[in-house]
Amino acid sequence: MASPSEQADYEHIEVHKVAGNIGSEIRGVRISGELDPAVVAEIRRALLRSRVVFLRGQDHAGDDTQREFAERLGTPTKPHPTIAGDGATILPIDSEHSKANSWHTDVTFIDRIPAISLLRAITLPPYGGTTVWANTVRAYTRLPEPLRVLADRLWAVHSNLYDYARPENAGRGELDAKFQAYRREFEQLEFETEHPVVRIHPETGERALVLGHFVRRFVGLNTPDSNDLFNLLQRHVTKLENTVRWTWRPGDLAIWDNRSTQHYAVDDYDEHPRRLHRITLAGDIPVSVDGIASTVRKGDASAFSPVAGTAAVG
Repeated sequence: MASPSEQADYEHIEVHKVAGNIGSEIRGVRISGELDPAVVAEIRRALLRSRVVFLRGQDHAGDDTQREFAERLGTPTKPHPTIAGDGATILPIDSEHSKANSWHTDVTFIDRIPAISLLRAITLPPYGGTTVWANTVRAYTRLPEPLRVLADRLWAVHSNLYDYARPENAGRGELDAKFQAYRREFEQLEFETEHPVVRIHPETGERALVLGHFVRRFVGLNTPDSNDLFNLLQRHVTKLENTVRWTWRPGDLAIWDNRSTQHYAVDDYDEHPRRLHRITLAGDIPVSVDGIASTVRKGDASAFSPVAGTAAVG
């Protein structure tokens, strides 16, 4: 059961911690576009506190219900800046096309990084296929002071020219061809953006690290130094005590704050199919600790998403 302190601010939902530093399960909610605004507000409050929340038993929900519920939390974007998805809001996360088995924050290669992602289980393997999230706010606060001072001043170049069709996926015939086709679609437009390594969260005011696998280099550093520094900072993000690992069941929905997390889809389910449907909600343009906004170097993401305001929806 949730402790009294955990439940103190919630009248309409139950919130149960899954791990000590990130992640909670929300109970007592059946998602829909008809949810009471007070329920939606409590879900968002739990999300901001826990970084990622999980709702089991949402077997009634199809794509339309997922979208209608997402609209209660914010403004859905197109599926992806370069991947067509369903052409409207849904991006299928399908093991036949890609496996995002690398630590990342969604779509950091554009200026308007999505605020929130909602991922619903469709087809699950008989084993494995878990997803892990890391708390990038806690990672920042736990940095040794010299590293925090350094991170506050760093900027990084993010690009979508990242190889989702990783070498270990090669040589598998038809499956490999699907990976290659997905890669070509993913890279059909080039995006490149400079982001502060430390951003101010627009709703909580917290400082969070902006890293992950879309980082190409740090501004002002050469490649070897960038690689060494990236690995050092990423190690703090992905420290096990800073993470939560979710074992999916049919009917599960995960919602995460994309501004304060990274995640990793574990590729340990052999050749079994795995498919989930993702909707992302429009976000703002990150701002550094000095109040300087991210800058676009290549690409225009306006067709993918508007720039969101900071006011909560619902």
